[in-house]
Amino acid sequence: MKKIAIQGVPGSYHDIAAHKFFPGEEIELICCSTFEEVFANIKQDSNVIGMLAIENTIAGSLLHNYELLRESGMTIVGEHKLRIKHSFMCLPDDNWETLTEVNSHPVALAQCREFLMQHPKLKIVETEDTAGSAEAIKRENLKGHAAICSRYAADLYGMKVLEEGIETNKHNFTRFLVVADPWKADDLRERSKVNKANIVFSLPHNEGSLSQVLSIFSFYKINLTKIQSLPIIGREWEYLFYVDVIFNDYLRYKQSIDAVSPLTKELKILGEYAEGTSTI
Repeated sequence: MKKIAIQGVPGSYHDIAAHKFFPGEEIELICCSTFEEVFANIKQDSNVIGMLAIENTIAGSLLHNYELLRESGMTIVGEHKLRIKHSFMCLPDDNWETLTEVNSHPVALAQCREFLMQHPKLKIVETEDTAGSAEAIKRENLKGHAAICSRYAADLYGMKVLEEGIETNKHNFTRFLVVADPWKADDLRERSKVNKANIVFSLPHNEGSLSQVLSIFSFYKINLTKIQSLPIIGREWEYLFYVDVIFNDYLRYKQSIDAVSPLTKELKILGEYAEGTSTI
């Protein structure tokens, strides 16, 4: 049985991503209220695996999670790209005429803006979790309240779905990272399939320092799929660069890391893993 720590409750998109990444396996969910708590559970028990949202194609990157990952000492062992499909649901006895309020996470509400504009009489209330909104409505029997979350959550909590696919942009994907204790990493990834890595580094204040690093990756035919800069707290105008790279030759990738290391400061490999697939 896999013990998976997620931010959220059963029925959340983190829950769905965990089951998609480990298909057919028995999973024990450890539900956490914050991402900090996810990492705390991994530190307390090295057998715990974390599922961590890192980027959404509409809302962008979850910047704080980059910092949590770097500071935790954990390593990335995989990723999964999940198509986010929002549903509008309520208690079985409610309907469009009786609803007065809609609850969900602010990102989900923003992603369903056009749908909500079609129902101006509904009061919009932000909550901490998508599936948690459905769970609370069911548990507290909140008549007149609707939730926006996954269809899976509706089935889980016995809610009635009034409309599916209400997100404005149908190209809505969230990328989740699978993180673990470094000592457990090799048990969770297939080394022969590793073709992606996340690295982080800072640079000296020299002219062209970043372009030199990028040129080396280009020389070794390493494909940069993402670069994200974050300020270093307490060090004015200094930044950490988080870079995702994809490669076909592991040896060539390692050579590129050796080549850029002298040009960087504090270079750290956050994880090496197989590029994730997308699921609907």
